Amino acid sequence: MSKQSVEEKRAHEKALISEMIRLYCKKKHGTADGLCDDCQALCDYALARIEHCPMMEHKTFCSRCPVHCYREQMREKIRAVMRFSGPRMLFHHPLAVVRHALSSLG
Repeated sequence: MSKQSVEEKRAHEKALISEMIRLYCKKKHGTADGLCDDCQALCDYALARIEHCPMMEHKTFCSRCPVHCYREQMREKIRAVMRFSGPRMLFHHPLAVVRHALSSLG
């Protein structure tokens, strides 16, 4: 995979996780614009982890990754976000879900 496509994949991952956290915060915490402090901290943490992901070139889904980038407490928080937002993303951003699934396969 070329450097450009790794960076594109990283950008898509960042956009997807940001959107998932935004959806979670809006529905669970009632935020209309932006994120609550806890969700903003989680988003900042997740974006930093994605930025430094050593497996990005061959990455599938984080849950299948042999490297655990997230501290245990943050891993539980991101799992809760993904469990809640994942199925709902099909209705809010179906193309992003399909693109993520396809890029994670290959």
